[in-house]
Amino acid sequence: MPTGQVWRAGANENTTIEFSTPVSIEGKPLPAGTYGLHMIPNADTWTVIFSKMAVAWGSYTYNQSEDALRVDVKPHPIEMEEALEYEFEDLKPDSVAVTMKWEKVAVPFRVSVNLNDTVIASIRNQLRGRAQYSWEPLNEAANFCLTHKTNLEDGLKWADLSIQNEERFENLSTKADLLQAMNRTDEAKKVRDQAMGVASPLQLYGYARGLQAQKRSDEAMAIFKTVAAKAPETVPGHLASARLKSAAGDFDGALTEAKAAEAAATIDAQKQNIRILIGRLQSKQDINK
Repeated sequence: MPTGQVWRAGANENTTIEFSTPVSIEGKPLPAGTYGLHMIPNADTWTVIFSKMAVAWGSYTYNQSEDALRVDVKPHPIEMEEALEYEFEDLKPDSVAVTMKWEKVAVPFRVSVNLNDTVIASIRNQLRGRAQYSWEPLNEAANFCLTHKTNLEDGLKWADLSIQNEERFENLSTKADLLQAMNRTDEAKKVRDQAMGVASPLQLYGYARGLQAQKRSDEAMAIFKTVAAKAPETVPGHLASARLKSAAGDFDGALTEAKAAEAAATIDAQKQNIRILIGRLQSKQDINK
């Protein structure tokens, strides 16, 4: 590695790096594309070069005018590495450190993306294909916008298209939550009521549990009452009754309902979860906490 001179950061043909979407390198923007990778080693900092020329042989014909980007990074010492390698380290949802390791030096540079912009662009491409004709991919796209609080208008449009393909509790709930996130409260209530009307007892119970996770206990209890009244002899109906009675301090009554839910359950994993509730109720613990 020649200090202070451009080095090919590999052997023979250009070492190349390809990005399918726009990225940032050490906070500096770089368009999507394939780049020749070069480095300039120095004692305290190394310069990492991304060249628009990606088919050269080594760095022998390197031309600075073809640079797409240069960044300065800090190397650090490592145990001896006989073979040069690149590793992806410190992986995060929106970034990764790409580290060149050779001999006793490691040279990392961080690659990051705007996660929301990248995913939304990918979603738009996917929804130009067959996915646009099914309710589920559109609902997933809308849910991404809701969860990440981004592109809410797009999310609402995708929720509407999902509902047009097949009206379901899932996509109606997504639309209601999107409207709520956009402070369109009256519309949100109307759509949520519509969702409640088409939901199965199990879906209602699951939705109420989600409300409990959000600390929206009063709303959850109202839905448990609906489930208990609508389907009293089902697993979700018994569980809803158990939660209502537990919240009221009637642990014996809640225990009876939980045992009835266990008896009605046909899935082993569901039975195991119910047994955990039974154990808590036997200890006079509120299963809503």
